[in-house]
Amino acid sequence: MQFVLEPLPYAKDALEPHLGAETLEYHYEKHHRGYLRKLQKAIEGTLLAERSLEDIVRASDGSTFNNAAQVWNHSFYWRCMRPRGGGKPNGALLKAVERDFGSFDEFRTKFLAAANAEFGSGWAWLGRSDDGALKVYATDDAENPLICDDTPLLTIDLWEHAYYLDYRNERERYVQTFFDHLIAWDFVAENLSRPDNPLRRTA
Repeated sequence: MQFVLEPLPYAKDALEPHLGAETLEYHYEKHHRGYLRKLQKAIEGTLLAERSLEDIVRASDGSTFNNAAQVWNHSFYWRCMRPRGGGKPNGALLKAVERDFGSFDEFRTKFLAAANAEFGSGWAWLGRSDDGALKVYATDDAENPLICDDTPLLTIDLWEHAYYLDYRNERERYVQTFFDHLIAWDFVAENLSRPDNPLRRTA
């Protein structure tokens, strides 16, 4: 299977002033594309080359896992943002957040805390477990909810290259800005509306 770099869902300057065009240029063209190239080289001529990206994430380890997971994570991350995003969701998503976190403000507090507490490189997630409950947690390096069969709803990239050009070492300011001004709640709601996790392993 030949994987291709999916185009960004917006222009590289569309998230300004919160994330600059230079950040997206380096992040997408250098880092995301670089993970894809390394993955293609690693699986060329192997049985993994015939499997889906999600299957490779689950079936591999070491550098192959790291590159496959980072390709998947970045593709998901881009869709978690949109120009003039942020604010507050509504409908079924808001009800689910209030049910499982007590209030939207408490969810915001927990999401920011998880992202800011992650040591070094990683990701913070809003996921849905098998029982339908929403939960917030962080993962190290390239790890993601696919390896524990959660349904991923939302993520933020905590690797320094995701924000350094705009925020330097101020991760907290980046995380707050992402939450308040960039989240594409319609994409999160779409993920929640799936009756089950289509990415869950079947074998």
